[in-house]
Amino acid sequence: MPDNESLSPIGRDLSQRINSYMPTTLELEAAQGNDAHFTFATFWHIVVKRAATIITATVVVSVLTAIYSFKMQPIYKATANIEVETNYPQLQTLSEVYRQAPQEDFSFLTTQIQVLQSDSLSWTTMEQLGLDRAEPQSSSLSKASGQSPAQIAGARKTALIAEFKDGLKVEPLKDSRILSVSYESGNPELAANVANQLVNNYIESNFQERIDFTGRASRGMETQLQELKAKMEKSQEALVAYERQNLIISTGGDKGTINDQRLEQLNKDFGTAESDLIQKQSLYELAKANEAQVGIIVQNEVLQHLEERYSDLKGSYQDALGQYGPNFPKVIRLHDQMTQLQGLIENARKQAIAKVHNDYLAALSREKLLGDALAREKAEVGALNQRMIEHNIMKREFEINQQLYESLLQRLKDATLAASLQVTNVQIIDPASIPVHPISPNRKRNITAGLLVGLILGITLAFVQEALDSSVRTTEEAERIVNAPALAVIPAESNGSKRRQVAGGRTLNPVGQSGVGLAVLKHPSSPLSESFRSLRTSVLLSTAPRPPQTLLVTSAQAGEGKTSVASNLAMSFAQRGGPVLILDADLRRPSVAKTLGVSNEKGLSSYLTGAHSLDDVLIQYERVPNLWVLPAGPRPPDPAELLSSHMMEGTLKDLMKRFVQIVIDSPPLLLVTDAVVLSAMVDGVILVVASGTTARGALARAHRILENAGSRVLGMVLNKVDMRFDTYYGTYYGPYRESYYDDVAVSNPSHSSGAGRSRSKDSPRSA
Repeated sequence: MPDNESLSPIGRDLSQRINSYMPTTLELEAAQGNDAHFTFATFWHIVVKRAATIITATVVVSVLTAIYSFKMQPIYKATANIEVETNYPQLQTLSEVYRQAPQEDFSFLTTQIQVLQSDSLSWTTMEQLGLDRAEPQSSSLSKASGQSPAQIAGARKTALIAEFKDGLKVEPLKDSRILSVSYESGNPELAANVANQLVNNYIESNFQERIDFTGRASRGMETQLQELKAKMEKSQEALVAYERQNLIISTGGDKGTINDQRLEQLNKDFGTAESDLIQKQSLYELAKANEAQVGIIVQNEVLQHLEERYSDLKGSYQDALGQYGPNFPKVIRLHDQMTQLQGLIENARKQAIAKVHNDYLAALSREKLLGDALAREKAEVGALNQRMIEHNIMKREFEINQQLYESLLQRLKDATLAASLQVTNVQIIDPASIPVHPISPNRKRNITAGLLVGLILGITLAFVQEALDSSVRTTEEAERIVNAPALAVIPAESNGSKRRQVAGGRTLNPVGQSGVGLAVLKHPSSPLSESFRSLRTSVLLSTAPRPPQTLLVTSAQAGEGKTSVASNLAMSFAQRGGPVLILDADLRRPSVAKTLGVSNEKGLSSYLTGAHSLDDVLIQYERVPNLWVLPAGPRPPDPAELLSSHMMEGTLKDLMKRFVQIVIDSPPLLLVTDAVVLSAMVDGVILVVASGTTARGALARAHRILENAGSRVLGMVLNKVDMRFDTYYGTYYGPYRESYYDDVAVSNPSHSSGAGRSRSKDSPRSA
């Protein structure tokens, strides 16, 4: 930036405003907007715009799911249903056989499920069906050296049983005594045979086990029953005699005497005291060994707060010491505060350690007292137990004999009843039939699920892409961010820039890189030209009744199309009538001369430096009679100094006397200060915003810079808008997307890149 003394009053004022500008978070808040809302139209807009992502994700997931489903081996499932009743030997009387069975014992059903899934029953079924002769599929089996044939056979049997049980499933049906026995296999006949054979083997095993048990029990229980009866009577007589002799009165219950209860409580209290002592001793030793960390160890919030305060104060002291030196009053005051706070921390640490030590001594004393009480109580209970030993032995002997007698008597009755009934407690409800359709894979369901998952994944990815896109895309977004009107919407060149074959076999790209800047001239009937004419109308009406004479066209960053907007706007003004000037004030990267095809050997920079006169640098553009061009000229060493000088201010005043409209192309706002300097010299500023390119934060900051500079922002131009995703504008321009270039004639060959000539005598003068 140049010195303030060499600048004009406007330049000095702008320099002060630029230097005082500091970006804040308000830019981001303005970019986000507070009144944004989500509607179904917004959802549909995102879905249509990101249709490629959604379709790709849906197709990929669906295809992968279909491939996986068709490669899977079909699995068939056969199921047999059996009813399992509780064992009949548990019946008390014969009349209960004809009564309704009690509520199912779930533990019994769980036991039967484990029996159906047992290794022995599985191996028996495998032997009957010839499955024991198959080779296990497990790759972990290997005939390692040093293993005996028995070990190898055992490992093979274990592997075969494990593979067999992988397809077996036994589960109870809800609120019933029915068990569902299922087997899954790639062979439907094998699945049905395994389920039926396993159920038959289970019934046979259950019935045979009951018969064997009943026979063994009946033979031995009758003899033992008489012996137990005699022993029970004898032990009861001995117990009564001992209680009468020693004056022992049975209290009943399982809680024991009061001494036993007291001893149990003392044991619990002593254990708790020991644990508490160990904890407090370790805490005291840890705090004593680490006094600097005592606040954290004992969880002392006051001490921790003091230490945090001391750390903050120490940081402030170091900053002040490095900035002002040790004798500065603030440094001395901070040092005194640190000394006082250090004393408080030391006192707090000592108090915390003392408290921990006192807690430790208290726990030690309590543990000693409880130990002494426990020892005394043990002695008293020992003396009492010495007298109760013989009594408890005799009582326990009587109770055992009584329980054995009653249990044996009940078992004998059950065994006798079961032997007379000769029935089984398992009934087959539905035998397994050969399945027709496989249970897996369900290809229709899998493909449908894959389609749904892919669609959800695609929509999610589409919304993620949309959320990560921080660029401005619509006029509503732009107006909400900068609080300025949108003067026009310029469609993107890709909407109608498809290459077409013309006469002679040549390929014409009507709106190419240079064609956009001359769209009004080359394609006057295209939607692109209509957009620029709409921009011209908006500018003329922006400051009614007197339209702005000098216009500055700028953007937040490079590559947003400001030069194309400036050149087309200038040509639109020239077609309306009156001398119009397009001035390239981008002295760093000039592009107006290249766009219009004129020479840039001399221009604004050479005039401001005094190398040429104003008439020497003005060029009349022959293809538009009322349009004049003032190129940027050679790049100067300090463009900002030239643009903020008195010479530049006077140049604009002279040009305003010659031309009806002056359109100035300037550098981007966020990169250099040239546009800010020029914005205070013109009647209005047009801010170009590239749809899908300009970031919201960049747009908000650019507008804020112009506001701080006191510039008059007429509005924005939303450039490069993709009309395919703008339902409002797309409806109007839609019919022209593919055909509006068909009628474009090839331009006059004489209008080449050098289509302008320098004018020194025919330049427009003031009226």
